[in-house]
Amino acid sequence: MTARVLIIAGSDSGGGAGIQADIRTVTMLGGHAMTAITAITAQNTLGVTAVHPVPADIVLAQIDACLSDIGADAIKIGMVGSAATAAAVADRLSALTIPIVFDPVMIATSGSVLADPPTIAAFERLMACASVVTPNAPELAALTGMVVDGHDQLCAAAAALASRVGTAVLAKGGHVAGERVRDLLFEPDGRQFAFEDDRIETGSTHGTGCTLASAIATGLAQGLALPQAVGRARLFVRLALRDAPGLGAGHGPMGHPSVRLDVGPGMRLNQVTVGFADYAASVAFYRTLGLRQIVDSPGHYARFEAEGGATFSIHADPDHPAPGGTIVYFECDDLDAEVARLKAAGLVFAQDPVDQDWLWREARLADPFGNPVCLYHAGEIRRHPPRRIDA
Repeated sequence: MTARVLIIAGSDSGGGAGIQADIRTVTMLGGHAMTAITAITAQNTLGVTAVHPVPADIVLAQIDACLSDIGADAIKIGMVGSAATAAAVADRLSALTIPIVFDPVMIATSGSVLADPPTIAAFERLMACASVVTPNAPELAALTGMVVDGHDQLCAAAAALASRVGTAVLAKGGHVAGERVRDLLFEPDGRQFAFEDDRIETGSTHGTGCTLASAIATGLAQGLALPQAVGRARLFVRLALRDAPGLGAGHGPMGHPSVRLDVGPGMRLNQVTVGFADYAASVAFYRTLGLRQIVDSPGHYARFEAEGGATFSIHADPDHPAPGGTIVYFECDDLDAEVARLKAAGLVFAQDPVDQDWLWREARLADPFGNPVCLYHAGEIRRHPPRRIDA
């Protein structure tokens, strides 16, 4: 069954954040997005020029219309528009038992204020209703009254907020200086998880918080545990940042539509590798077909990207020097768990999961005819490898 995600948030006329980013995220991850719009904003990549809050009773009517008919497997809350709406939404959601992700939106990426002090004060009840709260460093400082300038302070503030509201807190470290971005997840039972990656230098960061929260909500709606939902959501955000279309003169929108076959919800057929005899001739052939070359290792290996997000490679494989050495690749979010599941079902693997030099984690098996099959996990590296070329 398709995961149903109800989004309670504001609309962004520029399409980079808010409801628009939420819908794209849920859709790209295989869910069905429903909306309860809390505010209409006039904004673009340069900033917010006008905000029109939707009356609380209309927000509730949208929520009730969705829940009474379609239902929901998870809810994402973003910009709430007013203190009255925050209180009304908390009243309506307090009895629900489905996962709720609350992104306490206060300030837009452009710096525009989206929540006044009374609204921020009303966040307390929404946080108590939520399964996880996803503040960035400035939001965490506002919610706790603590200084949050470094990772240690981020950790201390997140722990304090989780203890106070009794729910999980994902403290986002993007605003903390450094070449690495570190996010910290604090679960109500005391467990802690750290997620860390290289910072992606880009000006197209509009809607990152909205996208992350909606991706987490979709993962929870699909049955993922919170740490796994967070990990997959972070990968989705990173890929959307890498694929940003470069629109506008300010903080541009992310590239949600380009994240097609990189992230769940299940195993994806997204890579095929074949052999070659003449490297230059094969490269010319596949480029002529219309594939875009993204890896060039002359005489040994080339990788291409096709429209839709699939990749295709040619490889000089000494074990298969003649035609017929094709390998089909299926990507898995959790390779080790998938291999364990398939072994329990009776499949025999020629190679258990192993980290390769080219930064993919792979396991190998064969179909009954002997055709080689590779299950793997590459994440960003499949379409955005180190030293990617843009020929």
